[in-house]
Amino acid sequence: MSTATPGGSTPSSPSRKRSKWDDGSPELPPPKKKSTKLKKSARAAGTAESSTSSRNGTPPPSTAVHTLSPRPGIAPGISRSRFVPLRTAHPPFLPCRSVYAYERLNHIEEGSYGVVFRARDKETGDIVALKKLKLDEEKHGFPITSLREVMALMVCRHENVVGVREIVVGDTLTQVFIVMDFIEHDLKSLLSVMPNPFLQSEIKTLLQQLLSAVAHCHANWVLHRDLKTSNLLMNNRGSMKVADFGLARKFGDPLGDMTQLVVTLWYRAPEILLGEKTYSTAVDMWSVGCIFGELILNEPVFQSKGEIELLASIFKLLGSPTEETWPGYSALPLAQTITLPSQTHSTLRNKFPLVTHAGLDLLSKFFTYDPEQRISAEEALRHPYFSEAPLPKHPDLFGSFPSLAAGEKRRKPFESPRAPQRVADYKLLTDFDLV
Repeated sequence: MSTATPGGSTPSSPSRKRSKWDDGSPELPPPKKKSTKLKKSARAAGTAESSTSSRNGTPPPSTAVHTLSPRPGIAPGISRSRFVPLRTAHPPFLPCRSVYAYERLNHIEEGSYGVVFRARDKETGDIVALKKLKLDEEKHGFPITSLREVMALMVCRHENVVGVREIVVGDTLTQVFIVMDFIEHDLKSLLSVMPNPFLQSEIKTLLQQLLSAVAHCHANWVLHRDLKTSNLLMNNRGSMKVADFGLARKFGDPLGDMTQLVVTLWYRAPEILLGEKTYSTAVDMWSVGCIFGELILNEPVFQSKGEIELLASIFKLLGSPTEETWPGYSALPLAQTITLPSQTHSTLRNKFPLVTHAGLDLLSKFFTYDPEQRISAEEALRHPYFSEAPLPKHPDLFGSFPSLAAGEKRRKPFESPRAPQRVADYKLLTDFDLV
C-alpha cells in the first residue's frame, strides 16, 4: 500500500478517484494480466502446432474455445471468457428495507416469540402480516429460534406454507420484522365462530393440504414441532397454510438429541412426554392426528392441565402401551414413574362414533404408540380415506367468514317484526258500531 502525500493524494494515483457510484453500473475489476511464462508456452505450442499442420497439409485446429471475447453488457475494452456467467446472474447483497415502508393497520396477536401486526405496503398497497421478533430480553445476540424460523420458511416454500417476503428493520437493533403473506383466519378462531362444524368433505380437503405441507417440510429435513389449529391459517378461498415456525429446526440422519420443550401440550406426542430426546417426524404426525380429531369433534381431543393428566387421557383413549405395541417403551426415561391403567384396548370408536371405517383407521395410525410404526405424511396422503365418498371438496367451494384478524365483525341477522299481540280490552269493530 502506498503512503499518502501531505497534499492528500497518493503518488501513484490521479488527483481525483473515480467513484463506483458515479454511474448506475458497478465498477468491473481490471482484467488480470497473463503470466509471461504462460504466454511463452502458449506461443511455443502454437508454433509447434502450425509447423505440424504445415507439414501434414491440414489446417490448424480452431482455438476459439480458449479465447476471451467481449460479451453484451460488458464495458468496451474488457474481455471475459464466455464460460463465466454475467454478473447479473448473481444478485448482489442488498440491505434490508425499513419497516416504515409499511403502514401499520392493526394488532393481530402476540405469541411466545413475536408480535404479529397487519400492515399495508406503501408502494404496492398489498396487505401483509408483520411479525416483530422479541429481541428486547436477548443478551446473547440474535436468537437461534428466529434464525431457524427464517431458515425454515425460506427452505419450505410451498403453496400450503405461509410465504415470507422479506426482512425489514426499524430504528434499533431490537426492531426486526418478518414480512409474510396475510391470511384472513386461523383455524382455531374459525372453529369457535363457525355456526356449524366443517363437513366431512371439507375436513378431507383441509387434512390433505396439511399433509401436503408437512410432507414437503419433512422432505426438506425440517421438523415443525408446533403443529396446532392456531398455527394453521386459512383464507376465504379454502386454502390452508402452515405458519409459525418458531420451534422448527433441521434434523438429520442419524438423529441427534433434541429438546423436549416443544409442541403445545395438547398436541404433544407420548414419546416426548415420557422423556425421549431422540425423535423425528413422528412427533409432527401425532400433532396432525390431534388436529384431525379436533376438526371432527369441533374441540381438542386431549384436554388437560399437565403432562401427567395428558398421559392419563391418552392411555384412557388408546389403552395402556406394552412392549408388544411399543417396543422399547420400558426403556424410556420416565416410563417407570408412570402408573399404567389396567385398560389395554382402544376406545376410539366410542369417541368418534360417526367416522367411517377408513377414517377411523387413518386416525388410529396417527395415534400409533410406536414412532417407528406411526404413519408418515406421504403414506397418509395415499390412504383410502381420501378416495371414499364424500370426496374432498374443492377449495373454491368453501364458505367465507369475516376475518377477526382484519377487524371485521360478523353482521347480526336482521330481526323480523313480531306478530301483533291482542290487548285484553281490545274490541273488534262491528257493523253496529259503525252506525
